[in-house]
Amino acid sequence: MRKLRTEEITARRIPKENIDNVERLPIIGMLDNIRSLYNVGSMFRTSDGAFIRHLYLTGYTPKPPRQEIEKTALGATETVPWTHYPNPLDAVHAARDAGARIYVLEQTTQSIPYYQITPSDFPICLVVGNELTGISPAVVAAADTALEIPMFGTKHSLNAAVAYGIAIFELARKYKAGK
Repeated sequence: MRKLRTEEITARRIPKENIDNVERLPIIGMLDNIRSLYNVGSMFRTSDGAFIRHLYLTGYTPKPPRQEIEKTALGATETVPWTHYPNPLDAVHAARDAGARIYVLEQTTQSIPYYQITPSDFPICLVVGNELTGISPAVVAAADTALEIPMFGTKHSLNAAVAYGIAIFELARKYKAGK
């Protein structure tokens, strides 16, 4: 075993000029009032890595172009289609109009573990919320299902970008396994 060189890794990827010709996964990400520009950049990069269909930035979530977003996005703001909605419920309606079910990544009285998603659940819009207050109550009320990442230590939640990454890649894995 040896570490791959950058050229070898790049050869495995979709060239940026061909990105619009490749079908994306039926996953929409939605960021509900994320505060940290670095978290937003990280979620752009994760969205590119999972090759999701679209990313909705809602409320006061910062949007490109911003140097702090680019620092962690590493160019993913140019490869992930995104839209900003001042009102998060407008993004929920847009996702529904695109045929997606709304899944909030939040601990609720009816949340299920994130790994219980099945291929028949797609297309999905995965919503992640504010680093301190979580997803707004109106968006939770509009959701079809709540997903949670089981926590085993003393903390009750993960960093928003970390939680997004865990959930998005599990959704991608489940969808690809069901194809």
